[in-house]
Amino acid sequence: GDFIFVNKFSYGLRLPVLNTKIVDTGEAQRGDVVVFRYPSDPSMNYIKRVVGLPGDVVEYSVTQKTLTINGVSMPLSVMGDYPEQADTDLALETLGAVENEVLLRRHRSMEGGVYRVPDGHYFMMGDNRDNSSDSRIWGQVPERDIVGRAFAIWMHWDSITSIPSFSRVGLIK
Repeated sequence: GDFIFVNKFSYGLRLPVLNTKIVDTGEAQRGDVVVFRYPSDPSMNYIKRVVGLPGDVVEYSVTQKTLTINGVSMPLSVMGDYPEQADTDLALETLGAVENEVLLRRHRSMEGGVYRVPDGHYFMMGDNRDNSSDSRIWGQVPERDIVGRAFAIWMHWDSITSIPSFSRVGLIK
């Protein structure tokens, strides 16, 4: 239900329709929240956090609920119960220079394992780690499918029959 602002020029200027990059303005960085074309259905846009960069080895342990990148465990500190979802902890994770909140379900896990990110691809994960369809399920995202960097929520609207809310307005971390 979130409506977001996306900077489509963060990672390059592309030709419409062909999606060919003509001017490079940067690369996605670990911790960025990006919008991309869903690998299984490119007509649909998805939004997830960049966890793995080209050449990285990403490991997610379902038992420890920890993320390891290139053999280095990403710092994670559980802050307490997440009141909006039963049996869930709110934790603070550090990905490089970015700190972000993640949700960890106590008695549920998604896929875990070790994943090698090929050149020209990115490994995406949702912040709701144990309830997210992400690169653990459908694979890495090719760089050419990245639409842009999400940077702000401007409105939240649950359904056509509800009243829009502006309580979540703000920057995306």
